[in-house]
Amino acid sequence: MTKIKICGLKSEDDISYVNELRPDYIGFVFLQGRARYVSPERAAHLKSLLDPAIQSVGVFVNEPLENVAALLQNGTIQAAQLHGQEDADYAQRLKCLCHKPIIKAFIIKTREDIEKALAYPCDYLLLDNGLGTGETFDWSLIQDIQRPFFLAGGLTPQNVKDAISLIHPYGVDTSSGVETDGCKDYAKIKAFIDAVRKEG
Repeated sequence: MTKIKICGLKSEDDISYVNELRPDYIGFVFLQGRARYVSPERAAHLKSLLDPAIQSVGVFVNEPLENVAALLQNGTIQAAQLHGQEDADYAQRLKCLCHKPIIKAFIIKTREDIEKALAYPCDYLLLDNGLGTGETFDWSLIQDIQRPFFLAGGLTPQNVKDAISLIHPYGVDTSSGVETDGCKDYAKIKAFIDAVRKEG
């Protein structure tokens, strides 16, 4: 069954939606200046309301390693998703410190981008066309990837079924695709999750 991640949660309402609809993962964005940014304190509060069966993931961009490690160690998040220029040494040191899953995001535009992604030491890849652009990329580039990866970028209730049937990702990740006017939309989250689980 394809895993589901709903990213960019920031309110109690968002948590209530996912507690009812039960995706596998949710994401907290720790990049200041982004519309979906939450502070570590806010994320800890929201995590306290989250169903324990749902894994929380922290999204970071070039964050000092000790800040990421602290959130993993105190249980605010259960996995780290890295979107910046974090090198292999950064990932290996974080893994040694925390022994928690690491997801590394890569922007995919060419086959060379795929080779770079496949060489990175992480538990899961996240393949996207950019940081939060809400647009898809050429999925045919990644049809043959053997490592487990999350597909992100422009996924909606309308196109996620096609994505799964074409490339069979480990998981699918959406944020703006389940929003209305910048806020998470219960009906869109439900439609997205229903579409994924129907497809398998």
